[in-house]
Amino acid sequence: MDTADRGARASLAEARAGAARCRLATGHNSGPGGARRGGGCGSSGLSRDCGAAFPGRMGKKTKKEAEPPPKDVFDPLTIESKNAATVMLLLNSPEEEVLADVCEAIYRFALKGEENKATLLELGGVEPLTKLLTHEDKIVRRNATMIFGILTSNSDIKKLLRELDVMSSVIAQLAPEEEVVTHEFASLCLANMSVEYMGKVQIFEQGGLEPLIRLLTSPDPDVKKNSIECIYNMVQDVQCRATLQELNAIPPILDLLESEYPIIQLLALKTLDVVTNEKEFRAMLRDSQALDHLIKILETKELNDLHMEALSVMANCLEDKETMVLIQETVLKKLLSFAENSTNPDIQKNAAKAVTKAACDPENRKLFHEQEVEKCLITLLESENDGTKIAASQAISAMSENSSSKQFFNNQGIPQLIQLLKSDNEEVREAAAFALANLTTCNHANANAAAKADGIEALINTLSSGRNKVVANAATVLMNMATQEPLRLSIQTHDIMHALRGPLCSANKVVQSKATLAIAAIACDAKARTELRNSGGLEPLVELLRSKNNEVRNHASWAVMVCASDEPTATELCRLGALDILEEIDLSVSRKNKFSEVAYNKLLNHHLSLKYSKTGYLSSSNIINDGFYDCGRILIGTKFLPLKDLCLQEPSDLHTVLLVNSRSSDVEHSYHFSAGFGSPTEEKSEPTSGHNTALSKSATKEKGSRKGRGKKEEEKVKEEEEVAVAPKLTGEGNTDKEWCPPSDPDFCVYVCEVTKSILPITNIREQIELLAKYVAEKMGGKIPKEKLQDFSWQLHISELKFQLKSNVVPIGQIKKGIFCHRALLFKALADKIGIGCSLVRGEYGRAWNEVQLMNEPQKGLTGAFSPPEFYIVDLMFHPGALMKLRSQEADLYRFL
Repeated sequence: MDTADRGARASLAEARAGAARCRLATGHNSGPGGARRGGGCGSSGLSRDCGAAFPGRMGKKTKKEAEPPPKDVFDPLTIESKNAATVMLLLNSPEEEVLADVCEAIYRFALKGEENKATLLELGGVEPLTKLLTHEDKIVRRNATMIFGILTSNSDIKKLLRELDVMSSVIAQLAPEEEVVTHEFASLCLANMSVEYMGKVQIFEQGGLEPLIRLLTSPDPDVKKNSIECIYNMVQDVQCRATLQELNAIPPILDLLESEYPIIQLLALKTLDVVTNEKEFRAMLRDSQALDHLIKILETKELNDLHMEALSVMANCLEDKETMVLIQETVLKKLLSFAENSTNPDIQKNAAKAVTKAACDPENRKLFHEQEVEKCLITLLESENDGTKIAASQAISAMSENSSSKQFFNNQGIPQLIQLLKSDNEEVREAAAFALANLTTCNHANANAAAKADGIEALINTLSSGRNKVVANAATVLMNMATQEPLRLSIQTHDIMHALRGPLCSANKVVQSKATLAIAAIACDAKARTELRNSGGLEPLVELLRSKNNEVRNHASWAVMVCASDEPTATELCRLGALDILEEIDLSVSRKNKFSEVAYNKLLNHHLSLKYSKTGYLSSSNIINDGFYDCGRILIGTKFLPLKDLCLQEPSDLHTVLLVNSRSSDVEHSYHFSAGFGSPTEEKSEPTSGHNTALSKSATKEKGSRKGRGKKEEEKVKEEEEVAVAPKLTGEGNTDKEWCPPSDPDFCVYVCEVTKSILPITNIREQIELLAKYVAEKMGGKIPKEKLQDFSWQLHISELKFQLKSNVVPIGQIKKGIFCHRALLFKALADKIGIGCSLVRGEYGRAWNEVQLMNEPQKGLTGAFSPPEFYIVDLMFHPGALMKLRSQEADLYRFL
């Protein structure tokens, strides 16, 4: 090809490129606001004159008379084809002119529509075209690049190009020495490829970011637009953002905000919106005076289509305290006024989001409060746009971290938020519930304000929402309200426990956690616990104890602890397996927590028989009532049998079950006692009735008459009494429904006697000593240490089990008892007359009682007492003696 022909070809290519650059005028890839503001080509593209289309040939040159071709050269052949398949075959031609013409035809064909692009893919034209990207002829490379700028809008072609790994060839077309048209279509190709993740990866790995950033300063607006679009797509990835920072891309991106083309400004703002989520980029914008550019855009009404994105970028920048300090006096007021007075819902929404982001910092919240941002947010709550309501509610949530702001919303804001709970839009309800949750946390005034605004009913109705966050936040508000008794009682009138059953059964961990907390806050009253039982709420609550989530498990344990405050609820919880689950939790190193431990002990306090068997300890507050039984220490995993099952067992060499029961039988015993014996307070506050006095006298006479009898006669009488109660112990003559614990006439006598003789004594130390001597007397008297081995209590117990035909032996029937028998009898009688003492199980049949006593006044100090101390009561060696808990004497008593 001679120089003249190549020059003509270059002119032709320029004309072709001019047509391509008019695509925004015809609607291709122009995006919103593609036209230049204030003139230019009017509705045409971003840059070039729109009159130049691909004209085919620019006109034939005037040639001299053609000389005959050499004999070894093929004569020129002109072919006209209208079939794409034929044209595809020419892509393998070695002639540069042919390749250029073919690329021109393919470009025009592809530009006509998506179907044509798919046809080119089916004909296998994509792969040979990729080879032309590295062709030695500049015009061929440019035309091939133009084709791929168009073809890459097709997803199948993009996938094939990723497999062919041609990204480095496309990026090479961004070199400074390449033509502007090549830059334009190469950047367009990369913008299309960067839409998908793998495309981003290939561009990044091939070093595409650096030339794209360089092209942001190109004089051609189309190149700028394509480059910033590709960068915007790529900065969605964190690794790309880090590289962008290293390449100092912020200044050229900020310069694009001055562009006269809206699409370029919009893409620049969107890119800044993404990168300013990171602190380092916000600092770069602050150093580059980017806020001035943003404020300028916001103050220009003609740029209202960019206000939303500009506000979003500013919202990110306001997260930094340094930025807030810079703008607090000038920009902040403009921002709030702009948000409040704008009629564009999107702008209002983004202004509220700006407040939300900035309010994450305590200092920013303080500055916002000084500028009375609360009034602006309340105004936005009344917007008709749901998006604005959501954003305003979220901003109120963020501002509620400031105590002054939280107080401001007490009279204004909370009523509007309550109304938003009734919205049909679930997102609005969620944002409103979240704001109310934050406003009412640790703030009784706001909780009352929510109640006064008819919030209780609205919140309880919200618990049935299908959106988890709505339910969780509503439960939180109800929990905050329930900390005040008047509000808690009001909540209980709305069938709250039935409403909370649904959240308890939720699969969402947050909902489960908040629902259990609400149960714990509301179930403080017996009425609420009864409602919870009746509504079936205990079963899902117990099931949550098995949760693998620590927070849910802890909160469920707390709720169980609160619910176990009364006997019926505690009994139901045990029936549902709460006690077993809590025991399993406490045995686990990873799951054990203080809440589960307290809940476990709380439930055990309602089942003292089980507690003593498992823990070997009853405190002074654990009052032994009728029906208590000691079946000995049980091993982990061993089933704890009820008293009825134990009574029906045949006597064996198993551990003797000791029963405490002062309930008398009308048939078998003549003594009848009132229920007052089970309440030490009632016994002390009410005078002894004539009935009880008579009983005491009768017991005294019986005691005196026994002293006059011979030893054999006394034993005979005892045997008769023991045989008399045997049918009762085995449950003979009773159906399952009528079964009751075996009676213990002797223990009834003991209660009467100590009530008569020891209860009236005012000195607690004297009461303890007398009761200890009384217990020792009933259990075989004083036993010297050296004769302890000769005390035949085992034979006595075996005889009782044989006579009673049961392993269950009433404590009053035992006349020869050692440590464990005496300590239990002492505790049972002490609880009847109001003497506080604990019961502790030791090893090898040991047990003892601990009491707390005030010491005598110190010498020389009138009325001065030393701190109270614990003592162990001696019931064996020196009945009535008190030994300090940590003394050597006490240790010998416990372990000798």
